[in-house]
Amino acid sequence: MGLLTEGSPLSWEDTKKYADHVRKHGIQQFLNLYHKRQGRTKDVLYWGDEVEYQLVKFDHANRRVHLALSTQDVLKKLKENAEKSDHESRAAWHPEYAEYMVEGTPGKPYGGLVAHFNVVEANMRRRRQDIQSVLNTDEAPLSLTVFPRLGAGNFTDPPYTPNPESGASRSIFFPDEAINSGHPRFKTLTRNIRERRKEKVCINVPVFKDTKTPSPFTEDFSSMDDVNGEAKRSAKPDHIYMDCMGFGMGCCCLQVTFQACNITEGRLLYDQLAPLCPIMLALSAASPIYRGYLADIDTRWPVISQSVDDRTREERGLEPLKEDRFRISKSRYDSISSYLSPGSFCYSDIDLTMDTEIFDTLVNGGVDKMLARHLAHLFIRDPISLFGENINQNDEEDTDHFENIQSTNWQTMRFKPPPANSNIGWRVEFRPMETQLTDFENAAYTVFIVLLTRVILSYKLNFIIPISKVDENMQTAFKRDAAVKKEFYFRKDILTESSPSEATKCSSQCRIECCVGIDDEYRLMSTNEIINGSDDFVGLLTMINTYLGSMECDVETQCTLQQYLRLISKRASGELKTTARWIRDQVADHPEYKQDSVISEGITYDLLKKVSKVSQEETEPSLLFSHHTMTKETLPPAITNTEKYLNKKNPGPRPENNTASTTNGFDEDGCC
Repeated sequence: MGLLTEGSPLSWEDTKKYADHVRKHGIQQFLNLYHKRQGRTKDVLYWGDEVEYQLVKFDHANRRVHLALSTQDVLKKLKENAEKSDHESRAAWHPEYAEYMVEGTPGKPYGGLVAHFNVVEANMRRRRQDIQSVLNTDEAPLSLTVFPRLGAGNFTDPPYTPNPESGASRSIFFPDEAINSGHPRFKTLTRNIRERRKEKVCINVPVFKDTKTPSPFTEDFSSMDDVNGEAKRSAKPDHIYMDCMGFGMGCCCLQVTFQACNITEGRLLYDQLAPLCPIMLALSAASPIYRGYLADIDTRWPVISQSVDDRTREERGLEPLKEDRFRISKSRYDSISSYLSPGSFCYSDIDLTMDTEIFDTLVNGGVDKMLARHLAHLFIRDPISLFGENINQNDEEDTDHFENIQSTNWQTMRFKPPPANSNIGWRVEFRPMETQLTDFENAAYTVFIVLLTRVILSYKLNFIIPISKVDENMQTAFKRDAAVKKEFYFRKDILTESSPSEATKCSSQCRIECCVGIDDEYRLMSTNEIINGSDDFVGLLTMINTYLGSMECDVETQCTLQQYLRLISKRASGELKTTARWIRDQVADHPEYKQDSVISEGITYDLLKKVSKVSQEETEPSLLFSHHTMTKETLPPAITNTEKYLNKKNPGPRPENNTASTTNGFDEDGCC
């Protein structure tokens, strides 16, 4: 969702005038906050999820389905109902980019008891029911990553016509009326990204070449008011072309935020979870269709990355630097470019573009070099949304200028300082996963990641590999059926805690000397091997099951957890399909599909009717197993190679319950 400051949004030209002001004061705000909260410790490892929903309206008489542009009314009713409710599973509701999107989070974060894992799915189910209760009978909230015909013809209810000559996006496909109208941030971001870039954003994703797909695949945009032929110039052959922020930020995702015990633990979790981002993106893949065409990718990530890419031609390296300050290798929405913990320096092996003046300010202000590098990299960006009433701030009390830039660096991981004037601690946000169709699946993916954080901290696991390999893994994760057909770089021995001995003293000059041997620490592995293990790799589920075996856990919670882990295991092995593969197969088997990559309105209607049914009944054999009747007697057997592997590696004593993961209670202000 990002920072939702109230006020009068400035034009891009006016925003640009204050860019240095925002950066300077944003860094000072961070320094002030850092010195106040640096020593904060013993915070509970609270956590919470964010699930985004798309509101759809079915026209059963004509076999059509559209996106319902009713977010403002729906959010108002949801918030009113939440205020009246004292139910322990109540939710908090938030606006999102599009007028057809709603974001739901737990009303309070979950705490450290194992039993808290047993309420996640019920809370998610309650959220879906709450949304449905304020919709009409022909409408439904779908936890669907991408609407298949987003930007194709009349895809909204009520229908609107795009205006490529005026407005925020100037898209030939996506009307501004589909952008959230309740807060000026969303249209301001859309307009300013386009104006900063000095042209519309350009999104190209490869089309899936079926047996009857034209080759080359090209489109004629002449009937769509293609102003100045921009679409014709920008669209690549054999690619699906899109032209505005809505195609990316109009997608839905599943995110998880953790409150760490202290800043050091937060930085450690940030680093250790980063290599898992591509794996979980591939494993949660759920978006194979864009603008009414089957794509040759399975995830939203390359679409959303291109949709908010505000870099100018100079910053992209297409023209010599004259007006701009830096060549920037990535979009604002991309994988991380550096680790945060001092011991991970040698693994931050890609060239990091930094604002050296900001870096010096941070180091001189008492921030260590690894954290200073991270922030000096984030702050190479301009603010792209600024409100006139918010220019002059009290840097001792406010953090809006810092959050302005922090919250518009949409990376796979986000390191989040404590908010000003709150009792919330240092947090880490895990951002790559796609929404799944059912509450059971979304709960399973959420709980799996949370359990991994407990295992990382308890066993002092080490997942760190070079950032360059994490970037390669992200490129692999986009691909069709990557979860079962591709391999990812992963660390061979995750039980080895130590990094190169000199890493904490390392500088760019001595990187080569202190990092000898790093290339021998990782290899290519299948998702199945990473998750389920093999003869020479322990597997993440092995470690999770070992951790759970050391905890006191009631039978009901144990049953629930084993169901979640079973789903992750079967998705990794390929026994169950990813959502993306299931959607592809639904299309391929549809009688209207002509093997030409085109997703018609009839196909979309039948597909989303099936999605709606699955989301309510949660039964679909190729996607899910029956999980409603699991009892103690039918628990799946534990992974059997745990003791053999742990004894072989001799990792030392079993994990002890640390303070952060065993304390009960909730933070009244939440952690998300």
